[in-house]
Amino acid sequence: QVQLVESGGGLVQPGGSLRLSCAASGRTFSSHSMGWFRQAPGKDREFVAGINRSGGSTGYASSVKGRFTISRDNAKYTVYLQMNSLKPDDTAVYYCAAASSAYYYTTRRPYDYWGQGTQVTVSS
Repeated sequence: QVQLVESGGGLVQPGGSLRLSCAASGRTFSSHSMGWFRQAPGKDREFVAGINRSGGSTGYASSVKGRFTISRDNAKYTVYLQMNSLKPDDTAVYYCAAASSAYYYTTRRPYDYWGQGTQVTVSS
């Protein structure tokens, strides 16, 4: 069992930055690939970024590539999402997720564990 707790969301102006954190319980963190997803009101939850177990491989949705960076610190059982050049369209609840796999997935189904989400609002 892995419990995930996101933090770092908030209100930011367009062009601003935020860093989300997702803290995992348990010593099995390094055996899981991790993903960040987001869900805006009235829309499906969508893939944002993923990272493999070692942190050596990452992937991004085209809408965030070049602006967002996913990373992880296995010693701290934490995965991060650095978000720069934020746009109003980035407004959503952001969720982290863990999959019992070496490699990340870009779809929801393979992820076994989910956090409760953190709200990100980009507005002037």
